[in-house]
Amino acid sequence: MEKYIGIIFIVAACAVALLIGALRRKSEWLLNLLLRGIVGTIAIYFVNLGLEKAGIYIHIGLNAATVLTAAFLGFPGVAALYGIGFYQML
Repeated sequence: MEKYIGIIFIVAACAVALLIGALRRKSEWLLNLLLRGIVGTIAIYFVNLGLEKAGIYIHIGLNAATVLTAAFLGFPGVAALYGIGFYQML
């Protein structure tokens, strides 16, 4: 096992270098996902508020499922959530 320790260190260093490179590319994707989630959550809140003031009582809850839907799908996901809400109201 002692003769393989150098090879193990080289493989570990290569794996760390590849991981750092992958995280740099993924950081833009993760930031985009985070921002879409935040903007989608704010949009759901204000649309709920606006619909309530207009007398339309469709309330899309703010929970993990709706935030993730807004994060992954963006505005079309928020629109789909309200579409489902309107359908359930019928």
